[in-house]
Formats: sequence, structure tokens, C-alpha cells
Amino acid sequence: MKRIMIILMISLSILMSSRLTKAADTPKVLLILPNVADPNYLDTVLNKEVSVMKSMLENAGFKVVAATTDGLPIKSSTVSFTPDLKLSDVKVDDYVGVIIACMGSGERTPVFPEAISIVKQAFTQGKPVAASHSSVNVLAEAEVLAGKRYAFRIDGQFRNPKYTGAIYSGSGVVQDGNIITCGICPVVSQSEGLPECNTELTQALITALSPKK
Repeated sequence: MKRIMIILMISLSILMSSRLTKAADTPKVLLILPNVADPNYLDTVLNKEVSVMKSMLENAGFKVVAATTDGLPIKSSTVSFTPDLKLSDVKVDDYVGVIIACMGSGERTPVFPEAISIVKQAFTQGKPVAASHSSVNVLAEAEVLAGKRYAFRIDGQFRNPKYTGAIYSGSGVVQDGNIITCGICPVVSQSEGLPECNTELTQALITALSPKK
């Protein structure tokens, strides 16, 4: 009986060690999202954008780590989403890629300096960065769009000189190297009746990351 117990304990220890090793080896993707959104659209942001991004990436075998500037829970009338950490605590070396939900940045709210720094580092390290609608402003502020094709609802150069040298290519998903952009997020789709490209954006990132798994 004692011998059986020892064998069981050893087997359990090996199984747990294997699972821990597998978890540690799972590639991580950083999901950057806004702290707040217009209450009229918060359900859409969380349910149709953030949740879709997270689910698709996890189903593709990636661990998603969500971050905001304050790290506090985001609550809508139907769902609550709790980020994993603050943007200031992010170590870009830990991630194989970055995806940024529509931020409202550069339109109604300022671009987060922490997000700009993260994008610059990821771009320098050759990691794929995907941005939805107004979060493309983060890429412009990080000065990674020069010479790159990008998507937006309208040409960003009319409002932000940081787009100078970038090539506006419409509102659908556009990929140029490791930069992947989408011009119509679910909120814009809901408010203006335009076809959103959130699923295609996330899938393009997954495809870009596949060799890294």
C-alpha cells in the first residue's frame, strides 16, 4: 500500500510539473484597452470587441494579458472585466505581440503615454502590433506608421501630423509587415451602421503570431 501511495505521489508530481511547464511556455499576447468608455457603448466595447479579441486569441493557444492605465475593473450594465495589470507594469519582453482595442484616443481622450512606449518597444523588437480604429492614433504617436499602409475610418493625416509619411489605405483590415490596423470597430459599426472588422483584425494577428507558437 505504501509503495502504491509513493507511486501515485510521484505520478501526480510529474503531472503537475508538466502542466506548470506547459503554462509557462504558453506565448502571451498583451491586450491594451481603455479604462472607461462612453456608457452608451461600454457593453459593445466589452462584449463585441474585448471579449471577442480575448476568446479568439485564447482559442488559438495564446495567453491573453489585459492591461489598462489603472488596472481597475471595468463594468457595464451586463458584464464586468478585470484587467490583469497596469500598463506601467508591462514588460514588453514577456509578450509575442500586442493588440489594442479601440481607445477613443486622439479624438475625445488623450493617447496613453504608457501605450505609446509599449508600441515603440514592440515595434523595435519586431513583434506584431494590431490596433482597432482610434487606437491607430497610438501607433501614429509612437511614430511607427511612417512608410506603412494603415486603416482608419478616415485619413488620420487630416488631424494628426504624426501620420505624415503613412499611407492611408481605407477602413478595412490592413497589414503592412508587423503593423495590423482596422478602421471600423464595433462601436463605430453600431453607431454608424458600417461593417466592423474586429474579427478579421484579431485573426490577422493570430496568423502573424502563428510561427511564434
